[in-house]
Amino acid sequence: MTETPRTPEPAAVLTDDTPTPPTGFQNPLFVPPPPQPPRKSRKGVAVLVGAAVLAAVVGGGAGYGIYAVSSQSTVVSSLASTSTTGAPAANSTSGSVSTVAANGLPVVVQISNSQGLGSGVIISSDGLILTNNHVVASGGTFTVTFNDGSKAQATVVGTDPTTDLAVVKAQGVSGLKTATFGDSSQVKVGDEVVAIGSPEGLQGTVTTGIVSALNRTVSASDDQGSSPYSRSAGTTTTYKGAIQTDASINPGNSGGPLFNLQGQVIGINSSIYSTSDGSIGLGFAIPSNTAKTVAQQLVANAN
Repeated sequence: MTETPRTPEPAAVLTDDTPTPPTGFQNPLFVPPPPQPPRKSRKGVAVLVGAAVLAAVVGGGAGYGIYAVSSQSTVVSSLASTSTTGAPAANSTSGSVSTVAANGLPVVVQISNSQGLGSGVIISSDGLILTNNHVVASGGTFTVTFNDGSKAQATVVGTDPTTDLAVVKAQGVSGLKTATFGDSSQVKVGDEVVAIGSPEGLQGTVTTGIVSALNRTVSASDDQGSSPYSRSAGTTTTYKGAIQTDASINPGNSGGPLFNLQGQVIGINSSIYSTSDGSIGLGFAIPSNTAKTVAQQLVANAN
């Protein structure tokens, strides 16, 4: 089988009080559009890519880091972080990965259009789905594929480029199983976690790992200006308080959930650190408390 040429990834920077790794990050969850002649990557520069896959060819290379500002964007700075979907995370008790997978797969979806694909997590029985802004930044109508293979058209409800979060609404659905959100403030380094999504378009992929660090500040940008999801070269999104995990996260995972072993969502997978085109065990998730708060505000603003 002939491999699809890989498209260079956007550069980004990890900034916190720890030693700074080589410049460059990726936002992993999109598969590239029809292949273009590959460009030479900068020698010795690592890349941070978004977890979405800009795509035409599933199974192709990693995607751009995408942080476009939507016309529907809403910046959320404060909102009571009250849970509407479950109890706080209880990471001191252990469940099994197989149980988390069985319960988690039905609440995870694939989100795609002609530009690419990513993942999302169901937050209401009538089709509200939380994902990354860079997954849906192109706007328009998207196709949501559920775990059972059924499909529905979806439109963007609201986006917040500042936190790289968005909510979409699948049309004509009801009675969906919804995710339970845990309290991300209770997450500890060393906790076991499970990521579910569509890396490289392979829907329903389950990977495991641990929380390897907390409170990371990660900045990612598209420094090429060539992504259809990017408003302009240099557009940057900065995550604060990100959860770092070594669970395998690759292009196509963007917007998908990071579960604890109680099956609660404790983060939304958004970016990876990579020296080439894939994960090297440094993934970053937006904490569930932030994600939940922003999702509630986006939905409220749309009504």
